Amino acid sequence: MNIKFTTKVFGAVAAALLLSTSANAAKCGKVTIADMNWASASLMANVDKAMLEAMGCEVELVAGSTMPTFTSMNETGQPDVAPEIWANAMADLVDSAVGAGRLHIGNIAPMSGLGEGWWVLPHTLDAHPELTTAQAILARPDLFPDKEDPSRGAFHGCPAGWGCQLSNQSLYKAFDMEALGWNLIDPGSAAGLDGSIAKASEQGENWFGYYWNPTSLVGKYDLRAVDFGVPYAGDDNWVGCIALGGDNCSDPEPSAWINSRVNTLLSDNMYYNGPKGAMDYFEARTWPGTVMNEMLVWMEDTGGTGADASVEFLSSHGDVWKPWVSADVAAAVEASL
Repeated sequence: MNIKFTTKVFGAVAAALLLSTSANAAKCGKVTIADMNWASASLMANVDKAMLEAMGCEVELVAGSTMPTFTSMNETGQPDVAPEIWANAMADLVDSAVGAGRLHIGNIAPMSGLGEGWWVLPHTLDAHPELTTAQAILARPDLFPDKEDPSRGAFHGCPAGWGCQLSNQSLYKAFDMEALGWNLIDPGSAAGLDGSIAKASEQGENWFGYYWNPTSLVGKYDLRAVDFGVPYAGDDNWVGCIALGGDNCSDPEPSAWINSRVNTLLSDNMYYNGPKGAMDYFEARTWPGTVMNEMLVWMEDTGGTGADASVEFLSSHGDVWKPWVSADVAAAVEASL
């Protein structure tokens, strides 16, 4: 073998690849992604960063949270990507920005299984498979005794100051839970709510109350969402009554929890000038809720950041993310790990 010739060939190939990557980066330019201040959104931001870098972009993560990030995108066009915007509270503003062409929805539902509602532990359903709906559960307060008043059931609501506290107060009234033998429990804090679930799971006790997904706690304790047994009763009932709380909602109609609207938002610049394959990636990038919860548990157990978790996810779940991108991009992502 001619070693000098071979070395020259390899050097030429490497130089060509470097030039190609530089050209792609120049064409894509600089992209900013909101690194939102909760675990799932930070993980998504770091995975998006890896994908866009593999497409030739220069990517910067910028600190973000829901309303400030949306406002900045709407008014200045930056950042270019908000991976996980919970849009219920500002749906009209998002729709107005999208309708005017200032922002674009890259993915209408970036995760499966998203949402708020009522939950129970799996061992409860194993022992009582007949508890298929909220009504079935509400008929059995004896299975969920309040430690302060064991003659009544305990429904764990939200801490004071949370918006979901008001919604749960209204649903407590709508489902006539007081007459059915239930007490509405204020857990006092997020730690109190989480602790009540952890203790019940570890001691094999039944637990019934409010929570949301995706979260590490849902993944760790395998919480099961409760079917309300009734449909969503409409925005007038929810927004105009239930969301206002029991004191301001005199006649709430029983309802399933309002669907959680979560979108990936893109700037005008990303939508029109992003790298080839970027729009296809964002449209395809729907995280399975079970995988996201698995990653959130990993982050909690290891103390890992969104950046750490992105490496773990990309290394361990190629079956999930490789279908989101082309084979060339997938190979570049793997080479970067």
